[in-house]
Amino acid sequence: MHRRNFLRNTAAAGLGGMVAAGIPSRADMAVSAVTDETSAEARRARMTFTTDFEGGSLGKVVRVTDTYTRCILLGEVDQLGRNRQVSWYYFRIDGAPDSELTIDFTDLAGEYNFRPGNHAITPETPPVYSYDGQRWMHVAKEDWHAFEGSMRLRIKPAHSRLWIAHVAPYTNRRLAQLLQEIKGAPGLEYQVIGKSVQDRDIPMLTITDRGNESKEKKVVWLMFRQHAWEAGSSWVGEGSIRFLLSSDPIAARIRKKAIFKVLPLQDPDGLFRGGVRFNAYGYDLNRNWDANDPAKMPEIAAARNAILNWADHGGRIDFFLSLHNDETNEYLSGPPSPKFRPLGQKVFEELTRTTTFDPSRGYEEDATQAKLPEPGRMDVAEALYYQHSLPAFLMEQRIAYVGKLGRCPTIADRMEFGKSLVKAVWAALA
Repeated sequence: MHRRNFLRNTAAAGLGGMVAAGIPSRADMAVSAVTDETSAEARRARMTFTTDFEGGSLGKVVRVTDTYTRCILLGEVDQLGRNRQVSWYYFRIDGAPDSELTIDFTDLAGEYNFRPGNHAITPETPPVYSYDGQRWMHVAKEDWHAFEGSMRLRIKPAHSRLWIAHVAPYTNRRLAQLLQEIKGAPGLEYQVIGKSVQDRDIPMLTITDRGNESKEKKVVWLMFRQHAWEAGSSWVGEGSIRFLLSSDPIAARIRKKAIFKVLPLQDPDGLFRGGVRFNAYGYDLNRNWDANDPAKMPEIAAARNAILNWADHGGRIDFFLSLHNDETNEYLSGPPSPKFRPLGQKVFEELTRTTTFDPSRGYEEDATQAKLPEPGRMDVAEALYYQHSLPAFLMEQRIAYVGKLGRCPTIADRMEFGKSLVKAVWAALA
């Protein structure tokens, strides 16, 4: 697996793949109060923590007793060695004993937009676990809590093998399976608009009824998964794509009257290595949109070229949305423009009224209206509006408890929201 050393937090670097439990020392045996040394050693030698699969990430694993483990999370930093993000872990346990496990997640402090003290892994963001790597469940609230500056998980596995992650993963492989499944669907055009740093495809889907080529068709751009850890965004994207291509009468009417340009994935390298929000050279793919460096940020260049080539050749853009995940916030923000304000407010109202969108604040206009970001700090919505006067919006969806759902969002919730998102946007535009 190709890794850029500067991306990893040096305090926890150098570990990956399989971390096997060693033979316990006498001190370990004293701590664990295990009297049968042979059986304890056998159990301890069997249990392993593994990340040698797509998206796997953990860090240093310290076995304290047979059932108590400390995991020092990796995190990633940007090209400047700043903005450490600790918002992803994904690993498999093999040989888990038939007893309750205690796992402490440590080294959680990060930095966001050059402001230290950011924490993504908190009591509000319980992990998910799975026994088959496909069906994911949230850990019960009472089994996840803060403990001496760390987060502590208690879990009694029902099987000897289980996967644990920050949120339900969505991998390159999953997207490839979806693209293969929908290949050749009526109304679908598939393009590769560029390559990532490590030569992975940057795809774009165009969905519309080709039998109606009216220039009056509204054009909607949806961008998902700029940041690798934000897997919920990809599940929403899949839900949107499946609905748009479905036989649902509403979807059929939308295809007749609209063109949807879908950018399902911006950071395939990050998905592969278990990254957070930076490409393989350390650049945040939802910053730097005012920069122009295709060599270091080919993912941004690919998406920007696709959008602007469309606009420069007379293609209309009625609504652009970049969808993200946040730990606890949920909101829609748009450009500080009297021209686009009514559209933003209408989309916000439709989402709030007809979907599980559960905003933590009202519709807001981009806060940079008083002062533009520092060079290299523009996100996609800011760049498309300030530099090209396009109606570009950004949405965050929380991974924590959602009041409208009465739980933390599941894969099914995200997929259903993808369908509802398309309907709400279309209702606001129609």
